[in-house]
Amino acid sequence: MQFRQRDRDAIASGALTITFRRWRSPQARVGGRYRVGGLVIEVTAVERIEPAEISQSDARAAGHDSAEAALEAILRNQRKGADGNAPLYRVEFRSLGEQPDPRSTLAADAELEPDELATLTERLGKMDARSRHGPWTRAALEAISVAPGRRAAELAAAQGRETQKFKTDVRKLKALGLTISLEVGYELSPRGRVVLDTIQAASPAE
Repeated sequence: MQFRQRDRDAIASGALTITFRRWRSPQARVGGRYRVGGLVIEVTAVERIEPAEISQSDARAAGHDSAEAALEAILRNQRKGADGNAPLYRVEFRSLGEQPDPRSTLAADAELEPDELATLTERLGKMDARSRHGPWTRAALEAISVAPGRRAAELAAAQGRETQKFKTDVRKLKALGLTISLEVGYELSPRGRVVLDTIQAASPAE
């Protein structure tokens, strides 16, 4: 889940423990752990609610002065092109504090042995083979490479894909240490650059 930079201190201190999200279907699960910068949060409750059910105490726990202010923020923060009529969810969480991200260590490792490269490219090939929308890994890596920091919605649209499904796929690349999430968009990690160079050298674009 994404949070504004200024919310992270409040999350770390325990002052912010609730967020409201409009999702077509829940994008967080109870017990799930999610990174917020260097922090890790654990979701303790996910509940579908109506806007009128936002309480004053929940609004304050979400960083707003009132329920009305929370509703205004939900509307203001709605992503461009998102479904404004999507169900509203109340997500409660707790901070587990700062925890090192093993993906960051992996992403920085560009000293890959030939067998490691072969294993990674094989995994990407299997991901392509399992995909219902056809091969996508090279296209995603190349799109991120040429436009670091570009919004996910724009990257997805350029490939004729749904934003959420594209973001889900990019998370798979991040789990392999190939991409890095920015405040807006993504960039290739040093590891990802080596892998993409290897793929391109093995099969140059026509």
